[in-house]
Amino acid sequence: MLDHVIRGATVVDGTGAPGYSADVGIRDGRIAAVGRITEAARGSEDATGLVLAPGFVDPHTHYDAQLFWDPYATPSLNHGVTTVAAGNCGFTLAPLNPARPADADYTRRMMSKVEGMSLVALEEGAPWNWHGFGEYLDALEGRIAVNAGFMAGHCALRRHVMGRDAVGGQPTPEQLDAMVRLFHEAMDAGAWGLSTTQSSTHFDGDGAPVASRHARPAELLALSRAVGEHEGTQIEAIVAGCLDRFSDAEIDLLVEMSATAGRPLNWNVLTIDAAVPERVPRQLLASERARKAGGRVVALTMPILTPMNMSLGTFCALNLIPGWGPVLSLPVPERIARLRDPQVRAELLRRAGSKEAGVFRRLADFGRYVIGDTYSPRNEGLTGRVVRDIAAERGQDTFTCLVEICADDDLRTVLWPMPTDNDPDSWALRAETWRHQDVLLGGSDAGAHLDRMCGAPYTTRFLGDCLRGRRLVPLERAVRMLTDDPAQLFGLRERGRVRAGFHADLVLFDPERVDAGHATLVHDLPGESPRLDSRAIGVNAVWVNGVEAIRDDVVTGAVPGRVLRSGRDTRTVSTT
Repeated sequence: MLDHVIRGATVVDGTGAPGYSADVGIRDGRIAAVGRITEAARGSEDATGLVLAPGFVDPHTHYDAQLFWDPYATPSLNHGVTTVAAGNCGFTLAPLNPARPADADYTRRMMSKVEGMSLVALEEGAPWNWHGFGEYLDALEGRIAVNAGFMAGHCALRRHVMGRDAVGGQPTPEQLDAMVRLFHEAMDAGAWGLSTTQSSTHFDGDGAPVASRHARPAELLALSRAVGEHEGTQIEAIVAGCLDRFSDAEIDLLVEMSATAGRPLNWNVLTIDAAVPERVPRQLLASERARKAGGRVVALTMPILTPMNMSLGTFCALNLIPGWGPVLSLPVPERIARLRDPQVRAELLRRAGSKEAGVFRRLADFGRYVIGDTYSPRNEGLTGRVVRDIAAERGQDTFTCLVEICADDDLRTVLWPMPTDNDPDSWALRAETWRHQDVLLGGSDAGAHLDRMCGAPYTTRFLGDCLRGRRLVPLERAVRMLTDDPAQLFGLRERGRVRAGFHADLVLFDPERVDAGHATLVHDLPGESPRLDSRAIGVNAVWVNGVEAIRDDVVTGAVPGRVLRSGRDTRTVSTT
């Protein structure tokens, strides 16, 4: 007897093949049959007019902590994501050195700073009862509603072995050997491979460059070599050029890491903007060179424009513009005084428009910002208005106007920057770039920057756009890009397709309605900390390993997800 039958759905199976009408039967967590099903079942539903697809795979998240207080990985699960890759950018919660209990606090403060996670939520929402990487995975086993795989973070490996010297220091030969051994232990326990960062925007809770930024190529290559000794592993790496354009040295490093490991390496995130047409070919040069060297470098890119808010009062992307951090880190009264100084504003604008600002240059068009929540009577009625219009009424330049609005709110004003790359040429360039063999959709950062951005709903928003909006790719290809393509990159065993024998990770949605709601701020984290959330529209149900986890955008309470471990749940993916 089957556990459940979904009858008469339009099955879009993840391969890119045309959709077809069929019944899909589920038994013991797997797809038992696809076609016309007459076998008895404990439950069934009529899915006529609905699309049944494989569960979506998000290749870049930071759900490492959130899964402890939110086993449903919301809102990703609501939007059909059944498998998440976490432990990215060099940042993981394990391993922790048992001889230094204070390392847990250091890790929490680092994650709060570099990934925008609530420190209160980190302190109160996770048990922190592990040391080894395997113990961390065990702490999640059996209590999550999504499937989750984790890279081993370079920063944690370095900190475990080198202690405080991990920031600023170089490992001795003995320490490097110890780091590699520790990494082998993590992969033996199921780590998917190595994640590392050398990004100039990544700082720890003390304001210092994070540990992995101090690593030299020999260290990175030693760890890459270790990746190649384990089944079903790979590399995720971030360098400064990910934000704009790679240097020659960065391309050489990424290529050599992948070729040394004999494994794919993915990086995040390829920003596509027709106003900077030279960026895409430069970034994809790393992929071309990698293939010639026996490696594979894959660029992640988002198929939507991610909703993002900012503030002059709290840490956000504006702090990452060269020269802005020191000003925006000052105490609020001093910060306001500096921002009101015309010479300071002029210098900030100069730095924001400079070549060194890279992709952050797009944030400098302050006339395009929309005012969000305000807190002062002087700002009453400004919510929802565009700064350019307000500045014209006041006879001010746009940056001065924005600063004065924020100063009246003691810098608490919520700002919504409107994207500069929402033009037809940029969307045409995206559609062209998505066809590249080494470009993969993803990069949501879900689980991080919770009160500033909301990338988790990219799946449903992209599908809605493909079905009823720009229609840049047909539905079948869009589904493949969200399912089988990432499943193939990570070597997920028997996931990513609607096929008999595969794990029953499924999403049922209405093609006439599927979409994502507007991002709204909610306070549902531990300590009532805020985050942005987005309602799933037109998603009827989501199954994880054959168990219904979402019905009509509401979690069912079931926790059928699995911790996916390298080797057991992933196969080795060739670089050729």
